[in-house]
Amino acid sequence: MNAQATTQGQLHATVTRLQMTQPPRSYPPAPARPQLALLRCHAMPLNFYRYLYDRVGRRWNWTAALTLSDTDLSERLSSARTDIRTLYMDGCPAGFFELRLLSAEECRLVHFGLIEHAIGKGLGRWFLGTAIRAAWAHDPRFVTVETCTLDHPAALGLYQKMGFAPIWRREETVPEMTPEKRAEVLLR
Repeated sequence: MNAQATTQGQLHATVTRLQMTQPPRSYPPAPARPQLALLRCHAMPLNFYRYLYDRVGRRWNWTAALTLSDTDLSERLSSARTDIRTLYMDGCPAGFFELRLLSAEECRLVHFGLIEHAIGKGLGRWFLGTAIRAAWAHDPRFVTVETCTLDHPAALGLYQKMGFAPIWRREETVPEMTPEKRAEVLLR
């Protein structure tokens, strides 16, 4: 991992924003196994969203959505500009992606990832292709995504292989969430 601790409770990361200006010509096919289901979520309960967000992002230090109040998170999840799809593998939650229409021109892939038990099963390219296809279905002029050096080591390369191109980078310091604080948030 290229992230470095800077001070107590803070992590240093390089954030890269990527953009895709046209849909891919083709998308990776779904794997024959395991059994997969992808469901679009409507009125997702806050605790289920936090569960998915935590299970996908814990290893990669995802914290931003966990710090939102119930009111702010509820508004985000119920917004017509938000599109969330949950992946199930052999009947169990295995990951999710979240799209947000930032404007009539831009659709952002805000969150994308697999729960640890689904990593290494050959799902990443297909699942990302599915997220990209869903983003383009909203008819934007371009699709964006951000990743950082705290994410899965293959994330940046996979985004680029799927057709995203970097448009800028910045250095950022992000708070590290203690296990106690994470548990407190997840139990609300």
